Amino acid sequence: MLIQGDSLIVTGASHGIGRALALALARRGIHLALCARGDEALDSSRRDCRRAGARVSAVAGNAAHDEVCERLVEQAMELGRFKGFIHVAGVLAPGPYVWEHDADEAAQVWDASVGGALALMRAAVPELRRRGKGLAVFFGSGASQRHQIGIGLYSAAKAAEEFLAGQLSAEAPEITSVVYRPAVADTRMQSQARNATGGAASVLRPVFTNYLESRQLLTPEAAAQALLTALEQDWAELRGRVLSAREILRG
Repeated sequence: MLIQGDSLIVTGASHGIGRALALALARRGIHLALCARGDEALDSSRRDCRRAGARVSAVAGNAAHDEVCERLVEQAMELGRFKGFIHVAGVLAPGPYVWEHDADEAAQVWDASVGGALALMRAAVPELRRRGKGLAVFFGSGASQRHQIGIGLYSAAKAAEEFLAGQLSAEAPEITSVVYRPAVADTRMQSQARNATGGAASVLRPVFTNYLESRQLLTPEAAAQALLTALEQDWAELRGRVLSAREILRG
């Protein structure tokens, strides 16, 4: 369980669920080392979290880069009792068939999920193991379990990230490594998919439009709260699990 004075790293903290999660943690007295690629939006999250009463630092950059994650760990250790990380960052790049993504776009999708997960582990796991415990939350997706036309590369990246989370659980059992699937939430990814372009966009757009029109979307705040509710349990009972926002919210 997280308690006031603990510190965490949160990636993808400038928008959507990552921002909502950072604010909810800050209100609970959890100190934060935040990361996102955009300076301005990240600084807004940092200011809001500080106003909520937490000590907060921020590193603008790609979480797949070792130097970024090393700085995040250093800052989290300076802020409070370092407990681990929550890797929210992800890039959807919706619309193209898998063969239509150019190398730069493919690297962005892969880096956000898989590269970021690996760099965080390289930077944080040795320190958490020295402490004998810690938390590693990886944002997964139900998309990793099916072949949805138009988001294939994202789905593959999430499947790989989920596998890495399970591998960490097997190799470092003292760390509570879990996958969190936030369901469909009202974030920028949803808007991007509803307005997607590319060869598969005509197939993809109606799927995501239906999520909105049928009122299936969770708010970012609800998705964040579901994760925090799960983390109130004994962490030993969570290790190696795949947590679902809708299952948590149903109780």
